[in-house]
Amino acid sequence: MRGLPGSGKSFWVEQFLQTQGIELALKTRARGLFSTDSFFYNGEDYRFDSSKLSEYHQRNLTGFIQALSAAEPLVICDNTNLAHWEFMAYEAAAKAMGYQVKVVLVGEPLNKEHQALCAKRNSHGVSLSNIKRMAKNFESL
Repeated sequence: MRGLPGSGKSFWVEQFLQTQGIELALKTRARGLFSTDSFFYNGEDYRFDSSKLSEYHQRNLTGFIQALSAAEPLVICDNTNLAHWEFMAYEAAAKAMGYQVKVVLVGEPLNKEHQALCAKRNSHGVSLSNIKRMAKNFESL
């Protein structure tokens, strides 16, 4: 997955999983869906801590690779992935394990209206100025 915070990546994943049948959807939610954001939750409370970001990205990648190694049928990385370097380890690991890789971009990061919408609806309190900064770093594939 690729997209700004608030672009609808997690919503897209949920909609997609609903088309995959109940067994695969449940299995993927339990053992095949990875998001660095998940490490910042304490119950329902989201507390971003930039000092933990590197550690949590590594833990997320490790879990993703473990799911690939366990031959989970569907493995998803739900991070912003605005630059290729941010997801190339996920992509390389999946390809090395024989998985077909599909990169899904949700929204248009360089579109000003989309940026404003993302700032309004993201659930983590990312400001419009930070959304714009992130959009500037977006790399097309």
